[in-house]
Amino acid sequence: MAYTPGGGAPAAGVAPVGSQYCMCKVELSVSGQNLLDRDVTSKSDPFCVLFTENDGRWMEYDRTETAVNNLNPAFSKKFVLDYHFEEVQKLKFALFDQDKSSTQLDEHDFLGQFSCSLGTIVSSKKITRPLLLMNDKPAGKGLITIAAQELSDNQIITLSLAGRKLDKKDLFGKSDPFLEFYKPGDDGKWMLVHRTEVIKYTLDPMWKPFTVPLVSLCDGDMEKPIQLEFECINPKKQRKKKNYKNSGIIILRSCKINRDYSFLDYILGGCQLMFTVGIDFTASNGNPLDPSSLHYINPMGTNEYLSAIWAVGQIIQDYDSDKMFPALGFGAQLPPDWKVSHEFAINFNPTNPFCSGVDGIAQAYSACLPHIRFYGPTNFSPIINHVARFAAQATQQQTATQYFILLIITDGVISDMEETRHAVVQASKLPMSIIIVGVGNADFTAMEFLDGDSRRLRSHTGEEAARDIVQFVPFREFRNAAKETLAKAVLAELPQQVVQYFKHKNLPPTNSEPA
Repeated sequence: MAYTPGGGAPAAGVAPVGSQYCMCKVELSVSGQNLLDRDVTSKSDPFCVLFTENDGRWMEYDRTETAVNNLNPAFSKKFVLDYHFEEVQKLKFALFDQDKSSTQLDEHDFLGQFSCSLGTIVSSKKITRPLLLMNDKPAGKGLITIAAQELSDNQIITLSLAGRKLDKKDLFGKSDPFLEFYKPGDDGKWMLVHRTEVIKYTLDPMWKPFTVPLVSLCDGDMEKPIQLEFECINPKKQRKKKNYKNSGIIILRSCKINRDYSFLDYILGGCQLMFTVGIDFTASNGNPLDPSSLHYINPMGTNEYLSAIWAVGQIIQDYDSDKMFPALGFGAQLPPDWKVSHEFAINFNPTNPFCSGVDGIAQAYSACLPHIRFYGPTNFSPIINHVARFAAQATQQQTATQYFILLIITDGVISDMEETRHAVVQASKLPMSIIIVGVGNADFTAMEFLDGDSRRLRSHTGEEAARDIVQFVPFREFRNAAKETLAKAVLAELPQQVVQYFKHKNLPPTNSEPA
């Protein structure tokens, strides 16, 4: 999708017309293990509070119920958030021991906390991490486990449950019945889905109707078993009484749903986004020691190249498990023989061009500037073909395991347009997308030609691209906008491109069957 030149950057929080942002809801299930015991005569009564970051400040989003006398709680209350792939959504989970009925958190003992991005949880589907105290020291042996589940649609199920002639369990009164629903998790263990309210002093309870998403109850699979944590058959009575029938009746209704895989289905299913950066070191960028150069690093420690790397990289890095990214350069003369190269590792290690995270890319970029000579021409095809070779190997996958993303940052007109058109057309058949960020004030008409929004791109031989895989954005349209808006524009079409490829190839998420 090409950004409309001259239209200005979109306002923060406002989607450009025609964009396809990945917006859906994610449900987070939280449990704790080995929590600190803050109570003297009993165990802690923990509850979890979720905070989200807004404009640099942590704001309370929601909190779970309190688990009484439990150092290993599995909270029934879920956190439901809007998921935005193109944003860094920072979260903090804090656990407290409830001491009073007050809603003020400073009235309760602190048990530990954990912070991460929503993308980190989604890309792993389930994470277990140590809890930390305010001084960043371990909160004893305390751990927190967070599992992500997509709420892919608005289909819900409302259950109205009642018990009849239940067994008397209390010595001096009637029972205090409640129900718990479990579903089998990926690890084979039962996961708590819902707990009803407790109804005091009755053998014939009538619980309030409750509503849960179908995907929460059974992952959208109506053939999947659920476990109702209530014994309707009492084995002791069954052995003693010949005419024994049961200890109560519970009626449960359900329905079926149809599935249609989304971008989040593929990510939760284990698909890794493989990120590569290609940087333009041609002479038209100017001497990096000159403040007018596009490669000049200002006193703030940045320039348009670094800004583009950060905008895309900080999002993508959450979706690659090892966070090791190849960073390549083109259009420069390299020591010691000063031959021009259009495909070189900016860390000068051709057998291992990987950088550790976005920080590593930025460090390698800054370190290489004094050791190369800017030259030319501006050839895109070598780097596109480089990434395409790896993407071609991924076509052997039987499920949606890997998808490759190439970010090219450039300042000028493409010199090898025919070869680049051919490379893009061939890459369109592969699990691969290309993002081009144009820096400076050059004429980027050729870039918009590669972006096949208005018409499908063709190679010089007339072969048509299988799909649109190029997204072009001119950096100048975002110079005066919030930094988040560049990431939104650059990554707007990526989720759609990922889904389009895997659906066309009939490749399901790794942990699912074909739809």
